[in-house]
Amino acid sequence: MKQEPLEVAKIVEDEIDEEFDDTTDSDSEESVRVVSSDDQEDLRLWQAYKETGDPKVRELLILKYSPFVKYVAGRMAVNLPSNVEYEDLISYGVFGLIDAIERYDTDRAVQFKTYAKTRIRGAILDELRVLDWTPRSVRQKARKLEKAYAHLESEMGRQVTDEEVAAYLEITIEELQKLVEDTRQSLVLSLDETEPGSDNSGGGPQSRLNFFEDVNTPTPEQRATNREVKKMLAESINKLSDRERLVVTLIYFEDMTAKEIGQILGVSDSRVSQLHTKAILRLRGRLGKVKRLLLEE
Repeated sequence: MKQEPLEVAKIVEDEIDEEFDDTTDSDSEESVRVVSSDDQEDLRLWQAYKETGDPKVRELLILKYSPFVKYVAGRMAVNLPSNVEYEDLISYGVFGLIDAIERYDTDRAVQFKTYAKTRIRGAILDELRVLDWTPRSVRQKARKLEKAYAHLESEMGRQVTDEEVAAYLEITIEELQKLVEDTRQSLVLSLDETEPGSDNSGGGPQSRLNFFEDVNTPTPEQRATNREVKKMLAESINKLSDRERLVVTLIYFEDMTAKEIGQILGVSDSRVSQLHTKAILRLRGRLGKVKRLLLEE
C-alpha cells in the first residue's frame, strides 16, 4: 500500500456505526446453530480443531473461509479512497479471520460467518486507523463541525456566522475557534487520490495531482512561440555584418572575452565593444518589430 495520509477515518466511523445493523440484516438467515448444519464435513473440521488445535486443520478452515474475507473486503472497498488497495484489505481481513477461528465457540447459537464478519471488519478498520495520521478524536471534532454547518446552512439557507455555530453547539466563540484550529489537520488531502467525477472524459479516473499546473513545463503555445523566436533571432544574426556576427557568436556561444576576440580579429578591446554594441542595437530593432507582432496576435 502507498505510504500516504489517508482520508479513511470518517468512513471507518461510518463502518463501525453500521457494523451491527449490517450484520443483523444480511446474516439473520444464517444465525443457526452449527450443529444443525447439513455440512457434516464442516462440522467435523470444527470438532477436530477444537479438540486437537491441529495447525493443519486450522489451515483448512482458513482456506475454506478465505473467499468470505474477499467478500467482506470488497464491500468495504467500495466506500474507501482509491489509493487503498483491495489486496491490502484482504490481507488485513485474513488476520481477523484467523482471530475468529481461534475464538469461535461452536456451542454458541450463531453461525461462524456471522461471528467472523465482525472480526474481519474490525481487523480491517484497525489497520486503516493506523494508516491515518489524524487522531480519532480530531476526526470526531471535524465531523461535529461539519454536521453543525450543514444543518444550520440548510435551515437558514445562507452562510452562517461563527456566533450562530457557537450558539448551536452551545460553546463560546473562543471554544469554537479552538475547535476549528484543532480540526485543521484533518483537512489534508492526498494528491494521489482520484478526484470524484474526473473520469467523465472517458480517460479513466484522474488523481488530484493531474489538475495542478506544471509551471516548469512550457505549454504547447509557449513551445511554438519559442521556436519561432529562435528562428527569427537566427535570421536576424545572419543579416549582421561578418565582424558583428562573429563577435556575437564568440561572446554568446563561445564565452570569450573582448580581449580574446580582439586578438583573433586584430583589433582593440574598445573596437570589439563597439561591434558588440552595434550588433545588439540592430538585433533589438529587428526583434522589437517581431515582439509587437506577437503581442498583437
